[in-house]
Order: sequence, then structure tokens, then C-alpha cells
Amino acid sequence: MNALRGRRLPRRWVQLLVGLFLYGIGIAFMVRGQIGAAPWDVLSQGITRHVPLSFGVVTILISVVVLLLWIPLRQRLGIGTVLNALLVGPAADVGLWLIPADQPLWLRICFFVVGLLILSAATGLYIGAHFGPGPRDGLMTGLHKQTGWRIWIVRTGIEIVVVAVGWALGGNVGLGTVAFALLVGPLCQYFMRLFAIPVQQRPEERVTT
Repeated sequence: MNALRGRRLPRRWVQLLVGLFLYGIGIAFMVRGQIGAAPWDVLSQGITRHVPLSFGVVTILISVVVLLLWIPLRQRLGIGTVLNALLVGPAADVGLWLIPADQPLWLRICFFVVGLLILSAATGLYIGAHFGPGPRDGLMTGLHKQTGWRIWIVRTGIEIVVVAVGWALGGNVGLGTVAFALLVGPLCQYFMRLFAIPVQQRPEERVTT
């Protein structure tokens, strides 16, 4: 099995890095859609209204705070976890620089749909590489293990709190936020099955879906 992991290592690295870059691009498309962002992006938007930092830098700082919350939850970092925290934010800034803002409504809806599909595929790519969960995924699974609450209850609770704080700070909550909540799960599940690389996973690499 170690030989199998070794042969597939180059593909896993490529899939991880491409997935993290595309994840940031997907976020940028949804933000430029301006019809409601994903919960954690609502929080990033809200914070950027009060500090002189870019969306991407705020996203990195939020990831660092979330990783600190892993400590009492006894979650183990993977290299994919660290790279997720460091790379998604800059990729989102690149996307926001490339994608024009304040477009007609029909185009903004297209931006959102494209962004959701890209983000879902990117999730399948980086999780399927088996280098560890993202910071927010690890927070969810860590709380699940510590409390015994069901995954969907933990995830819903986290995202309600995140959206509420982000909205209070001025983040964009709308129909897109609701659409994201309803569609991202099934889409990510499909792409995770599509891009999963069969390897024997270490405990810290396992992600509950």
C-alpha cells in the first residue's frame, strides 16, 4: 500500500494545489455574483468593511483563528490543511482582480452558478488528494467528535453563527447564500467521489462527509 501511495503522490500533489487554487477562484465568482455569498465568505466580506485588508488576507486570518480552535478539539493538521489556510485566500484575491464587479443581474447569476460549480469541483479535488481536511472541515468534524452531535447539526450551527456575525458586520447575505446551503453538499459529494484517489488514509487524513 505504501508503494501505491508513492506512485500516486505526484497526482495527489497536483490535485491538491489545483483544487486549492480553483477553490479561491470559485469563491471569487460567487462574491462577484453579489446575490449572497457562502457563509464563511459573508464573514470575510463583513470584516473587510471594517479593516484595511483584502478579502484574501482576511480569509487567511480567519483560517488561522479556526486552526487555533483545533487545539482544544485535538485535531491533527495535515499538509493539505496548512496549504488550504495559506493558498485559498490569495487565489480568491486573484479571482476578484480578474472578474469584473457590478455586472448586469443575469451575468451575476451566471457568475454565482459558475462559482458554485468550480468550488464544488475544487472541494472534490483537494479532499480527494487525501492530504488532510480544510480548517473549517476540521472544526466541524472536531466538534462532532467532542460533542457527539450529528455532523449536519454541527455544520448548520457553525454556519448560522458565521452568517449572523458576517451579516451584522455588513456581509452580503441573499438568495445565493440559501442556494449555496442547499446545493453545495450534494455537489461536493458528487465531485469527491469523482476525484477521490484510492489510497490508504492515515487517521488525520480522514474527512467525514
